[in-house]
Amino acid sequence: AVCVVAQRLPKPGSDTRPAVLAQSLPCASGAARAQRHSADLRGGAMPKKSKSTGKGQSKEPVTTELSGPVGIDKNGSITIAIHAKPGSKLNAITDVTMEAVGVAIAAPPTEGEANAELCRYLSKVLQLKKSEVVLDKGGKSREKIVKVLAAKKPEDILEKLKQEAAANK
Repeated sequence: AVCVVAQRLPKPGSDTRPAVLAQSLPCASGAARAQRHSADLRGGAMPKKSKSTGKGQSKEPVTTELSGPVGIDKNGSITIAIHAKPGSKLNAITDVTMEAVGVAIAAPPTEGEANAELCRYLSKVLQLKKSEVVLDKGGKSREKIVKVLAAKKPEDILEKLKQEAAANK
């Protein structure tokens, strides 16, 4: 019996892609054949790809939820999950749920106008500088993550958001 054994070798003149060389060798028992085959491929075999959950996503959560939409990310920054509603007549916090803070924004969702207005409005509500409230994720989505760069407690921020939501009802 004859076994075909594949062996990966570098292509002559190229360092990037290996060539596969197939050889016909006399076959021994099944165990010896498997051992020979694994020894031939050991050095040049491609490593297995780790399973990922998608483009740019990791298995571990980015934010650690404390109490609802306000959390702390892995770097210790405070994050707020936002459900934006651009094109409204007035800026307002419409609701605070366990998933996100609903924010109506009086700016059209074009060329980042609504994102800039969202950060400006949240800085006013949270009584922070405009530079201390930045958009972290979701530049082209209604679901956004806003990062607060000021030294505040997440509980205080959540309380201010709830007070503003109650004042707008």
